[in-house]
Amino acid sequence: MRLEASCHCGAVSFVCNSVAPRPFMHCYCSICRKTAGGGGFAINLHADAESLHVTGGEHITVYRAYTDFPARHERSPGERRFCRQCGSCLWVWDPRWPELIHPFASAVDTPLPTAPERDHIMLDHAPDWVPVPESGGDRHFGAYPDQSLVDWHASRGLLEGSGGAGSAS
Repeated sequence: MRLEASCHCGAVSFVCNSVAPRPFMHCYCSICRKTAGGGGFAINLHADAESLHVTGGEHITVYRAYTDFPARHERSPGERRFCRQCGSCLWVWDPRWPELIHPFASAVDTPLPTAPERDHIMLDHAPDWVPVPESGGDRHFGAYPDQSLVDWHASRGLLEGSGGAGSAS
């Protein structure tokens, strides 16, 4: 599925292709919560890095998050892209999986397919003020889930096109 996305002010837009575009994984880690806001969680999608085309790249800034919050001594190898004009979260890229990018669902302008249920991850880091839904088919994880984004889609027969299953992220 072709994803078209942009920042809030319009300085940056990008397109990329995804075989796993359903926004099902809500992350409650301190990084997502503090950089993306949105109800205490953020939602990343899966996309092919080679398909990424950016307009307005000169307006992008990169943030490498602290992995040891609140100590703030160790940085993640992952790079979070933001619009330097309006602060919109755009995507995450990690050199450990260079073939992937993870657009923030909040930046995507293309109507996304709905997910039949959600995974709530990194709940060990969710603050008390964040309500975590306990709906029927939703799954809850203290840390990372037991499936990658692609594996989750594949196990439910939801892959777009016929891309391969079994991604690292």
